[in-house]
Amino acid sequence: MSSFVLDASVALSWFLRDESDGYANGVLAELAKMEASVPCLWLLEICNALTVLERRGRIKEAETARVLTLVRNLPIEMDDTPVAETVERVTSLARRLKISAYGASYLELAIRRGLPLATLDRKLKAAAKRAGVPAA
Repeated sequence: MSSFVLDASVALSWFLRDESDGYANGVLAELAKMEASVPCLWLLEICNALTVLERRGRIKEAETARVLTLVRNLPIEMDDTPVAETVERVTSLARRLKISAYGASYLELAIRRGLPLATLDRKLKAAAKRAGVPAA
């Protein structure tokens, strides 16, 4: 059973030396004891961030491959609810809370499952608070 919803921003900070964060490291310690849930776009967000970092010269292809291998081995449960079933709730949350649809997908999952949300994204964290979703 999952214990929290994990945002890509937190996971990325675990693997990028210059992105290390105390809060994120605490979430990683919790992940050693429990499983996290992520929306279906999570891995694509990780891939996108890594390829952007490659283009900017911050990391090399080999680092992307290393991170993707590590990420795939994390105790993470990918939500398999079809996007078509969540798109209206995600859109409504994004509109009401003035956040991206991507961020709203994490929030929708947290609300639907009654789980706290782990994120480093300030806007998403504030939106979660307004929606009554606790931080992990």
